[in-house]
Amino acid sequence: MSSFDPFDLRGQEQAKADAAKREQLARINEADDFKWLMGSKRGRRIVWRLLDRTGVFRLSFNTNAMHMAFAEGNRNEGLRMLAQVHSICPELYPVMMKEQTHDNRIADDGSRNDH
Repeated sequence: MSSFDPFDLRGQEQAKADAAKREQLARINEADDFKWLMGSKRGRRIVWRLLDRTGVFRLSFNTNAMHMAFAEGNRNEGLRMLAQVHSICPELYPVMMKEQTHDNRIADDGSRNDH
C-alpha cells in the first residue's frame, strides 16, 4: 500500500525539494571526490591511464560494427571523465599532461619516478 496522496500538494513539493537537495549534495560529493583524486600526482596518473584506456585520444573506427560500438562506449565514458577534468579542475589538466610527458621521457630512459 502506497502512502502517496495526490491531493497533498505541499508534501509533493517537499518531496521534490528533498530530491533536488539530495541530487545537489551528490553532485557536490562527486566534484569533491574528483578534486581529491586530481589533487595528487598519483591521482592524475590514474586519471590519465583511464583516459588512455578508454580511447579518448585515438579513433575508435573499426570495420566490425560491434567492436566499434564497444570502443565508442568506452570512449564515451572517457570523454565524460575528460569533461569532469575540464569543468571541475581545469587548471590541473595541463599539469597532468606535463607530468605524463615527463614520466614518459623518464620511462623511455629506463628509470622510474613514483612521486
